[in-house]
Parts: sequence; structure tokens; C-alpha cells
Amino acid sequence: MSEKKGRIHSLESFGTVDGPGIRFVVFFQGCPLRCRYCHNPDTWAVHGGTEMTAGEILDQYEKNRQFYRAGGITATGGEPLLQLNFLTELMKEAKKRGIHTCLDTSGIVYRKERAEDFDGLWEALDLVLLDLKHSDPEGHRWLTGCGQEPVLEFLKALEEKKIPVIIRHVVVPGITDGPEQLRSLGRIIGGFTNIKGLEVLPYHTMGVEKYRQLGISYPLEGVEALPKEAALTARAEILEGIRERRK
Repeated sequence: MSEKKGRIHSLESFGTVDGPGIRFVVFFQGCPLRCRYCHNPDTWAVHGGTEMTAGEILDQYEKNRQFYRAGGITATGGEPLLQLNFLTELMKEAKKRGIHTCLDTSGIVYRKERAEDFDGLWEALDLVLLDLKHSDPEGHRWLTGCGQEPVLEFLKALEEKKIPVIIRHVVVPGITDGPEQLRSLGRIIGGFTNIKGLEVLPYHTMGVEKYRQLGISYPLEGVEALPKEAALTARAEILEGIRERRK
């Protein structure tokens, strides 16, 4: 294992929402997206965070290894793929130690022209949580500041490598909660064979205070949190879209 260092925003010892079981969650620093509902604007800056080696991170994991028997390690962010080489080293070393590996990503950094750069990472991943922000290309660009195509190329690459994927989608009132938008998302993911789960997450406003502390205007000021019941309805619409695609 090298002394290569990655920029890490923070570590969470006992995560329960970022993959199966109890997990050690590594929040990578840096993100190219500017999602209007982002609740971690403090992870955006690529030169922030604390520099750590893969060994230093995994030493923290080992301290509580007994609690992770049905879980493992999850890399999230920010956007972990911005630090592809370091991410690959961390995941490879985790696999060597028999740790279940999970990547939570938007896929936005992937480019098929650079496909070979990702070969080492594919070998080290057990699961990917892929955040699909919007079903419509224009809506995606408005919501995140970036185009949608790299995300779908990334999902296709995961399918080709037979890596299991759980789709995550945040439902925002008036933005991503339209029935046709949701069914369209279902039709998109319904065409892939490696989708193993769907997590529909209700929009919340817990990040508003962070924006105030950082002196940043909150883009969705005035948009109320989505009730959990509405998230269940949205999930049903996405599932209907999946069924439509698979008929």
C-alpha cells in the first residue's frame, strides 16, 4: 500500500443509510456538481478536507471491525470519483482485507474515453449507490449544473462489468416529483439488468443552516420538505415506469 493521500471531508463510524448493514462511511472532499438541494456544500471545494492515506482510513475501520460484519465500507462525498486513483487504492486494500465495498456516486466524472482508467476500481467494488438526479437532460443540467450523459454512460459501464447498483433519487416538490418525470426515470433504469434496488429519498431542508454559516444563498429557499408519504407515491410511479419499459 502506497503513501498516496486523498482529501477526506470526514469519517462516520456507524453509518446505517449508505449501503447494507452498519458501515464505515468515508466522505471524500470535492464535487463538480452544484445540486440545488445539496445539503453538504462544505464538501464542494477540491482543496479542502484533511489529507489521509488509505492505511490511515482503514486503521480507523479496524478499530470497530466487529460491528461491520454485515456491513462494510462506503465511499461517498462530495464526489469520490474526482479522486479516482486514491479511491481505487482504498477500495482495493479494503477488498484485500475482506471488507464489503460500496461506492455512493453521481457518476458525473465518468467518461467512456477514459474507460480503462476505471478498470482497477471495477475489480474492487461490491456495490454502487448511484444518484440519478433527474430523468430529463435539461432538467438535470438546471438542477446540478452538469449534463446527464456521463451518468448514463457510467451506469452502462457498471452493467457491462456486472456490478450491482442501487438507484437513489431525491424527490423535490415542484422539480422532480411530476408523475411523468418519475415514470420516465423508471423507463430509463428499467432498461438495465444490474439494478438491484431503488431508494426514493424525500427532499429535506436540513442543509439550509450550513448555507447560512458559509454565507451562501440557498437555491431552493421556500421549498418545503417532502412528506414521506409523497416519497412512497413517487416510488410507485418510478416502479410503474420500470414495468412499462420491461413489458
